[in-house]
Amino acid sequence: MRAPPTPLTILSIAASALVGVAAGVGGYTFIYAKGFSYLTDEPAACNNCHAMNDHYGAWLKGSHHAVATCNDCHTPHGFPAKYVAKAINGYRHSLAFTTGGFPDQIQATERNRKVTEAQCRHCHAQLVGQMEAKVPGGEPLSCLRCHETVGHLD
Repeated sequence: MRAPPTPLTILSIAASALVGVAAGVGGYTFIYAKGFSYLTDEPAACNNCHAMNDHYGAWLKGSHHAVATCNDCHTPHGFPAKYVAKAINGYRHSLAFTTGGFPDQIQATERNRKVTEAQCRHCHAQLVGQMEAKVPGGEPLSCLRCHETVGHLD
């Protein structure tokens, strides 16, 4: 006669089943949402989602499309920082679209605004440096304050 399973065995089986289901659903979602495309720098990947159609179309018509991709402005430089930002944004976007918790007009988070500001300053360092040299004291200039629609002209 066989001994009944111990509580630890039952817990292990339940945990394994839960991990398996989560991996299966996560894997399916990743493939269905074209997750691998987000690992590239291809701007069309950002347009996988219908909510980005207007932004993508505006970028195609804007001044930056010939010199910058979405990642050039919206992710930090460097391998780990770039993919950490992409993972955080991907999680937030997938959660919002799955639950329906997203506004009609997409809004950048404070973290994303800081990343974009840093990227403006990186590419336009010489110009920004000249402008800031002329501003005595006070708050630092914000590129996004005056140029919020650059790259996504309405």
